[in-house]
Amino acid sequence: MKRVSARMAAVDTPVMPAIAALARDNPGTISLGQGVVNYGPPAQAIAALPGLMGDVSLNKYQAIIGYPALIDALTQKLADENNIQCGSESVVMVTAGSNMAFMNCILAVSDPGDEFILPMPFYFNQEMAIRMCGCVPVPVAVNDDWSLNVQAVAAAITPRTRAIVTISPNNPTGAVYSKESLTAINTLCAENNIYHFSDEAYEYFTYDGVKHFSPASLPGAQRHTLSFYSMSKNYGMASWRVGYVVFPVDLLDSMNKVQDTNLICAPVVSQLLAIEVLKFGRAWVQPKIDALAAVRQNVYQILEGLGDLAQFPRTQGAFYVLLKLPGLRAGEDRLAFNRTMAQQHKVVSVPGFTFGLVDTQRANYQRLSYGALQAESVTEGVTRYVAAVKSWYKNSGH
Repeated sequence: MKRVSARMAAVDTPVMPAIAALARDNPGTISLGQGVVNYGPPAQAIAALPGLMGDVSLNKYQAIIGYPALIDALTQKLADENNIQCGSESVVMVTAGSNMAFMNCILAVSDPGDEFILPMPFYFNQEMAIRMCGCVPVPVAVNDDWSLNVQAVAAAITPRTRAIVTISPNNPTGAVYSKESLTAINTLCAENNIYHFSDEAYEYFTYDGVKHFSPASLPGAQRHTLSFYSMSKNYGMASWRVGYVVFPVDLLDSMNKVQDTNLICAPVVSQLLAIEVLKFGRAWVQPKIDALAAVRQNVYQILEGLGDLAQFPRTQGAFYVLLKLPGLRAGEDRLAFNRTMAQQHKVVSVPGFTFGLVDTQRANYQRLSYGALQAESVTEGVTRYVAAVKSWYKNSGH
């Protein structure tokens, strides 16, 4: 009997549990792998939950699209911060995290065999979701500084293309795509009658005066743009699972079908917390971004100690550095580098092959995250990492 679907067999196993296991099995290891922040939602917002949960009507199923008060708050936030007006052309829906929103949208707009263009390196969960739905991820190279290569994206469009996916600020590179390049991508989508999937989960995490831009704010863009947002990063609500997506109104029936089947409605307790958290607004988040900016500068300074061993464009977003290190030997275990880091130097990162950078002989890419730890731990972790990289390439014959 066939036990596993062909679709699932085509999906790579996520590497994150393996990296977590390396940290767990080597006590004292500092993880530079986790893509989360080092803070949680406002304590006052959490304290308000018991009183809010007393309404017995909340025990019943709530609106598929989202709890009305949260929809109102998100609609206002989108208008104020993203210049996106929800109404006659677009709708906002609350999901159990932005990953779920992405999966819902693939199911709503595509058929098996349809293609989704992914600038590479890509966010692995999105590539997995595309494959799970029987669709085809089409990786497209970006420029050396991790900026979008609009010409390469345009050349990848075929009659089966359903959407172009952009993530800005980017995971895993930290690149903040320019308004000009995002406008060019959005225009390509309009001209080719395809969708622009714009992932903006890291929208608040920008540095050096760089501003985030939402493509759906362009005139006419809401007809073909799906914009993805998350409470996980901005407000430290990763485990509460609250995401939301803005999509063209003509997709509402399909989106309702998917949501009703997968979830019915996002967990109400998490939606209630989201309402309270949004009252604090971006002003509550900004000091934490400012603190990360200082950590970011320190990370880059320490990494300079790698000299010619590493290349890492200094990007202006998220809380990641994607290092390009010399390649591994032919036939070498792709996790050998990471395993040695954990066992001998008590530090871990995420290998680049999980983001589509699979030619490990050409280059050993590694993503470092500086968002999950306190500043002192980041300094210690990156210092260990520099020493570990030097040791690996000195002693292993690479």
